[in-house]
Formats: sequence, C-alpha cells, structure tokens
Amino acid sequence: MKLLKPSWVSHNGKPIFSVDIHPDGTKFATGGQGEDSGKVMIWNMAPVLREEDEKNENIPKMLCQMDNHLACVNCVRWSNNGLCLASGGDDKLVMVWKRAALIGPSTVFGSSSKLANVEQWRCVTILRNHTGDVMDVAWSPHDVWLASCSVDNTIVIWNARKFPEMITCLRGHTGLVKGLTWDPVGKYIASQADDHSLKVWRTVDWQMEANITKPFSEETQQIASSQ
Repeated sequence: MKLLKPSWVSHNGKPIFSVDIHPDGTKFATGGQGEDSGKVMIWNMAPVLREEDEKNENIPKMLCQMDNHLACVNCVRWSNNGLCLASGGDDKLVMVWKRAALIGPSTVFGSSSKLANVEQWRCVTILRNHTGDVMDVAWSPHDVWLASCSVDNTIVIWNARKFPEMITCLRGHTGLVKGLTWDPVGKYIASQADDHSLKVWRTVDWQMEANITKPFSEETQQIASSQ
C-alpha cells in the first residue's frame, strides 16, 4: 500500500470531513469547513497519481470550489454514473451538483485572481426536510434514489429522478443516524446510529427488515468495564 497525502489538498487550513473519488477515477471531491460557511471542492486526480503532473504548473490541481452550504459540510458522494455530486451539511441541507458548460476559467469568489475554477459545477437542487445536521448521503444502485441521514434520527429517501420529490422518511432510530449504505442490487438500505443499532430496511415497502443491536451492546459493556 502506498500512502499519499498531497499538501495542496486543503480547505485553507480548515477541517476536511469527507472525500469521495469520482467513478472514472479522474477527480475527487472533498467536503468540510470553509472560512465562514461549508465548502465543497473538486480536485484533479492526475497530480496525485503522477509526480510529473504535480510539478507541471500547466496541469490544474483544484478544479472547482463551491461555497453554497451555510455551515460545515459533513459528506460528499458521487452518483454511480458520475454526473452528480451530493453533499450534506450542518445547515440541514442536501445539495445536488451537476457540471455546467464553462467558457474559460472563472475566478473563485473572494479569492485572488490566481485561483480559478477549471470546471463549473452548479447546485441544481436543494433538498430540505431534515431538522438537524445531515451526517451522510448515499446513492442507490442505478441512481434511482438518494438517501440522507441526520442528527434528527431519520433517514430520508429522495426520488433521484424527480428531485426534490421525497419518497419516504424512515423512522425507528432513537439516536442520531451516522451512516448509510445500499446493497449492490438496491433491495435494501442499512443505517447505523448513535443508539447502538444497525437497521436494515426493505426498499419494496420501506419497512424494517432487521434490527441488529447485540454486537454493539456488548461492545458498549466492554468499554464501560475497561473504564
């Protein structure tokens, strides 16, 4: 394994909380804290993979910077087809981004003229339903649905083909929901939460298929006994 940590991948010294590589491997997105808002950035993968590209000043490192989120960004996830990027943050919002046509580089707002967007990514949809910080987002196989989870203990399923239409809101966790993942076929979605449970939900009727707590309750007891 080779560990790479490019010094130029930075949010101006602010924390980065999420990273996701584009399906075609040519770029990656980061999400985190900005100067006075949330920040989403898209980076070129070539300078990461090849030292000669990193040293070549004609090859851009930063492709686009987006400061639309009103608070810290906790997660960024590319759609499976690579056409969209979803981000969720402490502003209780989920934003969906798509690449727009660009006529020449555009200067990043509030920066020196040297910092320019090589690609233009625009927020095409803002999804509003959560009443707390959005912790994670996940695209279903074939990008039919987009799921988001939050500090408000819920998981929202969005119709990714008819944004901002909401399919359903999954309730059952008694603690903040931290993470989501779909099965490869799209028949189930699993959620993990601060209530020491992992729940599996069926997509055919959006009902709970399984509630797994035993491994996490034993782990909690071990931590308590060690203290």
